[in-house]
Formats: sequence, structure tokens, C-alpha cells
Amino acid sequence: MEKTDKIYVAGHRGLVGSAIVRNLKEKGYGNVIGRTHRELDLTSQAAVREFFEKERPDVVVLAAAKVGGINANNTAPADFAYENMQIQCNVVECSHRYQVKKLLFLGSTCIYPKMAPQPIPEDALLTGPLEETNEAYAIAKIAGMQMCKFYKRQYGDNFISCMPTNLYGPYDNYDLEGSHVMPAMIRKFHEAKVNGALSVELWGTGTPLREFLYVDDMADACVFLLENYDGEQHVNIGTGKEVTIRELAETVRKTVGYEGEIVWNRDMPDGTPRKLTNVDKLHGLGWMHKVELEEGTRLAYQWFKENVESARL
Repeated sequence: MEKTDKIYVAGHRGLVGSAIVRNLKEKGYGNVIGRTHRELDLTSQAAVREFFEKERPDVVVLAAAKVGGINANNTAPADFAYENMQIQCNVVECSHRYQVKKLLFLGSTCIYPKMAPQPIPEDALLTGPLEETNEAYAIAKIAGMQMCKFYKRQYGDNFISCMPTNLYGPYDNYDLEGSHVMPAMIRKFHEAKVNGALSVELWGTGTPLREFLYVDDMADACVFLLENYDGEQHVNIGTGKEVTIRELAETVRKTVGYEGEIVWNRDMPDGTPRKLTNVDKLHGLGWMHKVELEEGTRLAYQWFKENVESARL
């Protein structure tokens, strides 16, 4: 990439997109553009074509997606499948049609098979059944990643993909109906502390193992790949470290300063039992994460406290 390239970040106001925008600007890329959903509906083929025709971006980062936790995925699977496939088809096709010189597509480790080998290597994709609680989202995102591969094979387009692990940090979604586990815990413990609640209920058994990556580290890895990687295979982005959900809860509780009881609702689903990425490929390319879980949790909670009035609640 050139510092003068026009870089379009789809989803520039979300958790992922905003971090990528910050990282690009910190590295001297001064021509970064974005559009809000109100300004550009990415599910509209006509609107996306009009945008590309007018703006002619040199580089595209596809970080826009309909995302959510277990409850959201279980409640609206058709919406997750339809909206994500519409967004991906429109942006990837227009990136080809208008000769974008590089595109980065962001997947998610939750689209690997439910019982994938651990740590999960890149070639585990499409080798087994998916986790039922997010099957619709997973199928849509797999389709997007495969599209990038097929456009590269058929047309020679420089479309690459990456697979970030569980992310958290500034501009996360704290709506308990649709949030992921880290922001949900931060909000629950914070509100319990403020309200003097004696206990906080969390879903499941607390035994599943998860890997968490601070979003600014993820953004740094994405820009690193844009600058240094042109391969067909997607690249895992993670820490290579895991904790149980119970350990995560204790870390968040300590960070927030909540002293009440944690009640585990075992009638609610746990999701995939273990999900840890094999990051040997990314390490081999020369990138490693910097922010450990305790520091990242502190930074995430600090942002939440400072922005609780405007955060997505």
C-alpha cells in the first residue's frame, strides 16, 4: 500500500473498523474514508455500486457485518445469514468491478468447525459441522472468505482474508441482547456495582475455554497483513493464549471492583467448548500481540466508564 492510497473501511464506526481506522492513521495513511449505515446501506447492490463508482477506493477493508452473541444468533439466524451475505457479495464484487488493488476481508474464529483441532490451524476451515448457536453467521462469513479466494483464483484480484479471535475494546457493543461475553460481563459487573446488587448472573457453566484479543492489537495485525501478505489462505489473528469463561469473569470482576457473588445459570448454553487459534502462521510472518488480558480488560473498562452515556447499550 501507498500512504496516499484511498482506503475505504466498511464498518468504520464499529469495534473492529474504528480500531483499524485508528491504526491506519497512526501509521501515516491520511486518506481513509468511511460511511455510516445511514449514508450507505451495504445490503443495497445499487447503493454500493454508486459509492464505488464515485469514490474509486484503492484499498478496501471489509469490517462491516451483522454480529452478536449466542442469544442474538439464536433469535435471528435468517437475518444474520441474509444481511452478511448481501454485504459481502456487494462489496467484494464492486471491489473487483472497480479494480480495487487490495481487499482485506475479516472473518471470525467462530466459523471454524465446532470440534476443530486445538489450537485451530487455518486449514481446519470446512472440515466439520459448525457450532449450532451461530451456524447462520458462520455460513455467511465462510461464503465471504471463499469468495475472496475464488476472485483471486479466477481474476487475480489481491483479495486476502484474516480470522480474528474474540475481540474486545473501545466502541464494543454493550447491548445485553446482542453483545459478546466480554462487554456483557463489563456491563453486568459495572451495573451491579453501581446498584449495590448482591449477585450477577452469567450464562452456562463457566468451563468453556476462549481466547481474547484487544481490538487495537487486531487492527495492528490487519494493517500488517495489508502491508505484507498476499496469500490465498486466510490468516489467524490471536494471542495463542486461552482462559476459561470463569477465569475471564474473575478478571472482569476484579477490574470493575465488584465484590458480590457470581451465579452461573447452567440452563443456558455454553457454546463451543474450546476455541483457541494456532497463530504460528502470523508469528512466522513477523507479528505478535502486545496487550495481555489484564491490561486489555482495564483499558476496555476505562473506555466503558468514560463513554457509558454514548456506548451501545
